[in-house]
Amino acid sequence: MSDKPIGGKSYGSIPHLSNSRVGEKDYHCHEGQERIATIKARDKNDSIIVQEKMDGSNVGVANVDGKIIALTRAGYVANTSPFLQHKLFYKWVNENQKRFNFLGKGERICGEWLAQAHGTIYHNLKEPLYLFDLFRDNKRVDKVEYITRLADCGLWFAPIIHHGDPITTENAMRYLGTDGCAKAEGGPEGLVYRIYRNCKFDYLCKYVRVDKVDGKYLPEISGKEPIWNYHLYGI
Repeated sequence: MSDKPIGGKSYGSIPHLSNSRVGEKDYHCHEGQERIATIKARDKNDSIIVQEKMDGSNVGVANVDGKIIALTRAGYVANTSPFLQHKLFYKWVNENQKRFNFLGKGERICGEWLAQAHGTIYHNLKEPLYLFDLFRDNKRVDKVEYITRLADCGLWFAPIIHHGDPITTENAMRYLGTDGCAKAEGGPEGLVYRIYRNCKFDYLCKYVRVDKVDGKYLPEISGKEPIWNYHLYGI
């Protein structure tokens, strides 16, 4: 098997809105894109979906020639990662193969692996994996398929808190509430905006709250033992 079974990364980066906290390698979306997402649509053919941005490790599960494979964000098979959290993800996917039978050949589901705390501690996770994207042949599916298949697949996904017209980050965060869908200590990390044009995917942008500190609970940053949001295999 190739080191990268899908031939490249499982997931790319998402540009930030202008009021979002950015890191050293982050970048902002175009101001016109921000206006469409948060203030005024181009016309009635634009629609905006806003989801909670959850704080974990970006991972993927792909159907490659009929075989279900757990991937890291970079596109490597998850058990080749040096990090325990990815090895746990690989084991969990292998033990839950049947739950990913909804994926056709060439399809990939991406999500946030939340078992280990990164910069946020969660207290009410339903499962260690929350989905947020669906690809076919490395292209995002259209809006109707995205909503229906994630809702019907039997797995948890980052909740949709708004669907329709543009919405400011301030209003969207109010809709999300003070602790998000899984009782996030310190508040939810932020928001992901999905913009569709005539129901076809157009672009993504995101908002991260300004006081968020990335990875502060990871041992390589904190110098302390890992914190587990969701306990697996006795860990």
